[in-house]
Amino acid sequence: MAIGKTSDFVIYSDEFFAGFFEGIVTNTAAFNEASRGALRLVPGAHEGHYQKESFLKRIASFVTRRDITSVAAATDLAMTQGENVRVKINRKIGPIAQTLDAWRKIGRDPSTMSLILGQMVGQEVLEDYVRTAIKGVTAAIRANTAMVVADTGAIITHADLATGLSKFGDQAGKIVCWVMHSKPYFDLVKAQVTPATTIFEIGSLAVREGITPLLGRPAIVVDAPDLTFVDTTTDYVTLGLTEDGVVVIESEIREIVSDVVTGLENLVGRVQGEYAFTLGVKGFTWDVTNGGAGPTDAAIATGTNWDQVATDDKQTAGVGIHTQ
Repeated sequence: MAIGKTSDFVIYSDEFFAGFFEGIVTNTAAFNEASRGALRLVPGAHEGHYQKESFLKRIASFVTRRDITSVAAATDLAMTQGENVRVKINRKIGPIAQTLDAWRKIGRDPSTMSLILGQMVGQEVLEDYVRTAIKGVTAAIRANTAMVVADTGAIITHADLATGLSKFGDQAGKIVCWVMHSKPYFDLVKAQVTPATTIFEIGSLAVREGITPLLGRPAIVVDAPDLTFVDTTTDYVTLGLTEDGVVVIESEIREIVSDVVTGLENLVGRVQGEYAFTLGVKGFTWDVTNGGAGPTDAAIATGTNWDQVATDDKQTAGVGIHTQ
């Protein structure tokens, strides 16, 4: 049976995009500012499946002692380049279908539907950005065991946070934000209830921020699946991220298509959309050979698909702390 369609009734584009950008803008500030730039969302359209850039690798021991008593030949040191690859991730919206009669029955018109749907889509897209960013950066950090605090079989403590910072040594100040599941976060909150375990100050490092001190750093609390894993029990990983630790780039123009489906018992409004964003993790490059283009969520969560290109661990995205 042929189905006739029109494209000028169901979705009011102005209202839809007003709702969409309201949802995006409301949460973008939290995405960027609350994390002190550890999780960044930026515009940056580009073609193809990858965004590639080359960089000059650090030259080891190129500043050395000069012997003022010698005229021996000096050995040349070569400059080498590395490549950082960010991967584009493709998503779809819907399709979402609803009878027009359903909206009439609740006294709503199509423009109202457009605004509400736009807000819903905007919130879902932002959540997708955050969860996918956490998926990628968690996989990359956990793949480098030198930057992971091993599970001690106990719940998280402030000492664990300090141990995580110690992985960066004299560069611990580069870690600007914690990203954690609500379970370890509230374990830290409960620790503050007992005076004997309350942290007041460690030099000038520990300050109270919010309802629980986190060694002077804010926490992004999100129950993302990739912040949990199963060992013998359900364990958690808390991330300490550096500035620009993980970057989400809005790399393609979003397409939203709407129409009315006729030829059915009731008129049906249908909405479908597509968008893409590009994900990059500081100090790591996407493995084009193993990870490939248009990766699945499982591929993004696979540590071996993120190859470390920073020679110094302190130039990577951050640290991971395993607790129960």
